[in-house]
Amino acid sequence: MPLPPPDAPFLPRPPEPNRICGAAPVRALFLRRPQQVLRLFYTEDRRRIAGPLCQHLARTRRPYREVGPQEMMRIAGTQHHGGICAVAVARFAEPLPGHALPPDLPQAPLLPVLDGIGNPHNLGAIARSAAFFGAKALLLSGDARQADLSDAAFRTAEGGLEHLRVLRARDIAVLLKGMHGRFLTVAAVAAGGAAPEAIPRDRPIALVLGNEEQGLPPPTLEACEARLTLPGSGLVESLNVAAAAAVLFHAMSRPA
Repeated sequence: MPLPPPDAPFLPRPPEPNRICGAAPVRALFLRRPQQVLRLFYTEDRRRIAGPLCQHLARTRRPYREVGPQEMMRIAGTQHHGGICAVAVARFAEPLPGHALPPDLPQAPLLPVLDGIGNPHNLGAIARSAAFFGAKALLLSGDARQADLSDAAFRTAEGGLEHLRVLRARDIAVLLKGMHGRFLTVAAVAAGGAAPEAIPRDRPIALVLGNEEQGLPPPTLEACEARLTLPGSGLVESLNVAAAAAVLFHAMSRPA
C-alpha cells in the first residue's frame, strides 16, 4: 500500500466499537439506542434472548450470528460475556462545553458525581446503583484518573449506563460551585462528615464520590456545601467506593 504524501492531513483513527456483553446490558442497549447496534453474537443457550433482537437486526439489515463458546470469548474479549455480545458504536461521556450543567438535564433527586475513580468496574457498579435508585444522569470529573465509559463499565453496570446521561466536566470544582442553589452539593468522606439523616432534602443532591486511596481533592471538597460520612462499626476504615455509593444512594433516596 503506498504511503500518503507528506502534506496529507492527519486523520485520527475512529474509536473502536463497544462490545456490550451480558443479557441485561444487551437488552438495555437495544431498548435505549438500537440504531447504534452494529452486530450481534450469541451462543446456543441464548437463542431465546437473542431471537427478538435478531428480528430487529434483520429489519435494519444488520448482521447477527450464533457462535460457539471459544469464538464468543474471542469476540467479546472476556470470558464474562454471558453468552451474548452486541457490537455498538463507541459511546463516551459527553464533554460539557462550559462550566454549567445543560439546561435539559433530566430531573431527579440524586446526581452522582465521580472525581478520580479510575476503576471502570467501580464506575459500572456505581452506575448500576444510581439507575436502580432513580438517578437520570452521572457526572464525571476531568481528572486524568477518572475512568470513562468502556466495555468493562458497561458489563458491570448491567444495563444501568444505558439509562443515565453521562457528562464530563473540565473543572469539577468550578462546576460544583455554579450548581449551588439548584443542587445541594455533598462530598462523601471517610470520616468527619454528617450522618445521612442530617443532610437536608430541600433540593436535589449532587453526591460527590472520590478516589478510594486519596479521597477527594481539596478544591472539590471546598466547592461542596456539606460533607457526608457513612457511619460503621469502626472495625474497618471504609467500604469500597461502589459499595459505599449504593448505601448512600439508598440513604439519600429516603425522606429525611
